[in-house]
Amino acid sequence: MKKIIVKIVYVFVLLLMVNCQEDNIAFGELNAPTNLNVTVEIVGKTTALPNGDGSGTVRFTTTADDAISYKYIYGDGVTENSPGGIVEHGFTTVGVNTYTVTVIAYGKGGVATNETVEVTVFSNFSDERSTQFLTGGTTTGKKWYLAASEKGHLGVGQNDGDATKNYFANYYQAEPFEKSATCFYDGDYTFALVNGKIEYKQDNKGNTFFHNSYKSVAGGTNGGDDACLPYSTAGTKIVALSPSTSVVSKNPIETRVTTGTVMNFSDGGFMGYYAGATQYEILSITENRMVVRLVQANNTALAWYLIFTTTMPTSTSEPDYTVLKFSDEFNTDGAPDPTKWSYDLGTGSNGWGNNEAQSYTNASDNVIVAGGNLKITAKKVGSSYTSARLKTESKFDFTYGKVEVRAKLPSGGGTWPAIWMLGSDYATNTWPGCGEIDIMEHKGNEPNVIHGTLHYPGNSGGNANGNTKTITNASTEFHVYKTIWSPASVKIYVDDVLFHTVANTSSLPFNKDFFMILNVAMGGTFGGTIDPAFSQSSMEVDYVRVYQ
Repeated sequence: MKKIIVKIVYVFVLLLMVNCQEDNIAFGELNAPTNLNVTVEIVGKTTALPNGDGSGTVRFTTTADDAISYKYIYGDGVTENSPGGIVEHGFTTVGVNTYTVTVIAYGKGGVATNETVEVTVFSNFSDERSTQFLTGGTTTGKKWYLAASEKGHLGVGQNDGDATKNYFANYYQAEPFEKSATCFYDGDYTFALVNGKIEYKQDNKGNTFFHNSYKSVAGGTNGGDDACLPYSTAGTKIVALSPSTSVVSKNPIETRVTTGTVMNFSDGGFMGYYAGATQYEILSITENRMVVRLVQANNTALAWYLIFTTTMPTSTSEPDYTVLKFSDEFNTDGAPDPTKWSYDLGTGSNGWGNNEAQSYTNASDNVIVAGGNLKITAKKVGSSYTSARLKTESKFDFTYGKVEVRAKLPSGGGTWPAIWMLGSDYATNTWPGCGEIDIMEHKGNEPNVIHGTLHYPGNSGGNANGNTKTITNASTEFHVYKTIWSPASVKIYVDDVLFHTVANTSSLPFNKDFFMILNVAMGGTFGGTIDPAFSQSSMEVDYVRVYQ
């Protein structure tokens, strides 16, 4: 009986050995990676700056025999996978800090070898403004959504050495709700500030919109169209902010086209569209709108753009403002039509509240209709300046509608043209309580940068709710400056390109009558230093139209 048992055990062992041999044939030899080598380069390190230039950026290069992928555990709450072993990470805790970084090299079948290195690096980078806007400064956080109602909420453009074209989606921009047949708009994205760190959660409602070259990540087949596939985004990620080193940050006008801040997501975190990226450059961010740029991981010639909003978009269309209620085409030469326009005169209080240098007149030298255009001219007169400010107050006041103004702007340092609206109750509801909608403001000291801004309690003056759009030839060609103002939102456009949206609520002063104002100021808190060589320049207006 014992011999029978021994034989049975022997046969079992033989079978087990055969099975193991067959498994080895299937997987190959399961050898752990060897000769693991980690090279550390602290960016900006010099004799005078032994811990780097303050960016907190460190480049890691790891090699190992028989390794097929690598994982970095940075010791600051962030982890990152790297198939090639070459990564760049920004350590963001301010000051000189030492981190224990663990690098894991994976071989076939998941066998691994690891090594730890200590990195001492200096960081003086912080972006409190973006952190506050992103998280609301609270542990509960702020929830963001894809701005599906905006054209270009998903877009793609080039990523190369041309700094003049690397900050916008010049290849493709999605139309409003273009992807509504997919899962793309279903998710939400929450950022919270917890113990000084930014925590991130993505609720994709079970499905993620994948770039066609990444569908295999979720078990699909690469190629064909982008697609929604079941994919888990559960768990909390850490987002570390670091300074941008992208081609956008090297643009001569970089402060106008990027915040210079990059979000680094831990553990493969991403936002909305899966294109292999875990780094997102914040091009612009306000209280309720954010534009980000990411480089496609497997095709670095492409940069993708996403626009987010804090208001959940709905496909309910905006009110269709098509009935023309007010217009001036400026086709009759002479003074502006007195049935439509009146004037503010003089210097107001404290240079109209902004320390402006001009005195407003209604003289033809400063305001006239000629050749089909209204011309508002700012002039130097001796050591002073004159200009004009027209308004529709008490002649046309309105609530909600679409405003379009086609204009060519003045040039010269210190010029400050504006197309704007003011709450009609300003005399009894002191600014900013009355509300102000700036459809267009422009600084001659910053040519071609168009500002769209709303002022109201808590968001006025230097803390106003605004954004900018850079265009070309603002002072040599006509452009259309537009706002669509509804009970739901105030949207500001230039040449039909939306660049700023503010959600309207009953608590804001944008649900009552406003009137239109056109003016050219000089200097002041916004216009800045006046060029000593300035003599005169005009804002020319082709038409003003209001639809309701």
